Amino acid sequence: MAALILSTSLISCEDDDDDVINPSTPMLKNIAELASEDSRMDSLIVALTQSGLTATFQNAGTYTVFAPTNQAFVNLLASNPAWDRISDIDLVSLTGALTYHVLPSVVKSGDIMNDSYATTISPAGPNGANASLFLETGNGVKINNSSNVIEADIMASNGIIHVIDAIITPQNIVQLALNDDRFSSLVAALTADTSFTYVTTLSGAGPFTVFAPTNTAFQALLDSNPAWSTLSDIPTATLAKVLEYHVVTVGNVQAGTLTQGQVIPTLEGSDLTVDLMNGAMLETANANQGSVNIIVTDVQGSNGVIHAVDQVLLPVL
Repeated sequence: MAALILSTSLISCEDDDDDVINPSTPMLKNIAELASEDSRMDSLIVALTQSGLTATFQNAGTYTVFAPTNQAFVNLLASNPAWDRISDIDLVSLTGALTYHVLPSVVKSGDIMNDSYATTISPAGPNGANASLFLETGNGVKINNSSNVIEADIMASNGIIHVIDAIITPQNIVQLALNDDRFSSLVAALTADTSFTYVTTLSGAGPFTVFAPTNTAFQALLDSNPAWSTLSDIPTATLAKVLEYHVVTVGNVQAGTLTQGQVIPTLEGSDLTVDLMNGAMLETANANQGSVNIIVTDVQGSNGVIHAVDQVLLPVL
């Protein structure tokens, strides 16, 4: 890349005519200009003006904007009886929602990987952590299992626009887990007994940190005991103890704050130990379990953060 930049500079120096912009070459408009000229985005322009964000998308940048249609805003307003128009939405909520539609770098639709997460510019997480959204590409691009990209890759001078059919809002950690089918076993485990209140608890204010086992991890747990075919075969007290061992009690612990040998307390009462010598791993209190790999980090929700692990973490049972 450096060589390319250098060679371009040399060519420009050799021929002064190259510094003259060809008037026949169309200049890309910025994101705000493109949105203002698209009748599908009239409500988005109103919302950006209301929140004071218009200038952000007039200035230089490398933004990816998931731009909701007018109908998406109509549906949003209909979801709350106190909202008749965009100006009825409180400024904090409106700004948080709008910035949740924006990524800080240019991401074309073809660059989006299935079952992936992207970090937005919305500081909706605990302590102002930037919130994550979930992307699927199995049948077009879908966001948070609720909003579809209906037109992609509208290029602007300061980024790119993808038009979407529904407003997306920052998700809590339970909602993020529900969006991702790879955590369906975890969701099932959290609701496996009528006495469990984990979903209600983890939907609360937090902040929480959850090490989330994948479906494959739960299947390996079931396979480890011939008496267990389904989650319902695991004794309730055992399952509760295991689930609580995945919840960290010290707040919103992002991957960048983990250190070698760090001891992390859990809701279950036993600790986890961080091992960074050969990748990001955890050592559990159970001597029969080896190192557990952290395979996805910093899925940031509005009330906490999720890190995916490739084994179910086992306390002393």
